[in-house]
Amino acid sequence: MARTLEFDREEAVRAARTLFWRAGYDGASIPELERATGLSRSSIYNTFGSKRGLFEAVVQSYLDELVRPRLAPLQADVVAPEALLIYLTGLREAFENLHSMPALCGCLLINTASTPLAQDEYLHDVISGYRKELHSAFVRGLAAMGGGHSDAGMSNADVLTALVVAGFAIARVDPSEAARSVSSAMRLVSDGASGLR
Repeated sequence: MARTLEFDREEAVRAARTLFWRAGYDGASIPELERATGLSRSSIYNTFGSKRGLFEAVVQSYLDELVRPRLAPLQADVVAPEALLIYLTGLREAFENLHSMPALCGCLLINTASTPLAQDEYLHDVISGYRKELHSAFVRGLAAMGGGHSDAGMSNADVLTALVVAGFAIARVDPSEAARSVSSAMRLVSDGASGLR
């Protein structure tokens, strides 16, 4: 029975994740969350403590189910030389697919970073940690291509991180511009790889 309850909780979190991702924290009302999750207001509060508690569960699921699986090849013990370009290609394709959540809604965490909610210590740390996780993954991806830990490699990782974050930030307004931002990142990686050969 506990397994069923956990499954139901995960499904509710995923449903809430879609709503928060589309509407933002303030834009997702309790009645909308009730409709999305199939939970009553009392069930939401009993299970998560508050709307904020549900949002924290959503943020964790976003990281665990969407962000980290895509970064996993760049965080493996051995990173393949092509891992970084594969990651960037997948991200560009997501922005080019106008029906995908990244194209429609950008990044849940980057969106939250531009709201007053980001001043909260917990969310500030999560968003800052996400940016550091991206940067670290890019450093490892560049290192697998023969660069990354040098000063130039670290600078390139800084630029890659900025371009990806910029892509996520603009995607809701102009997904084609988000795709162009990632294309710029890919050119930087390809040019760097050419220089190493």
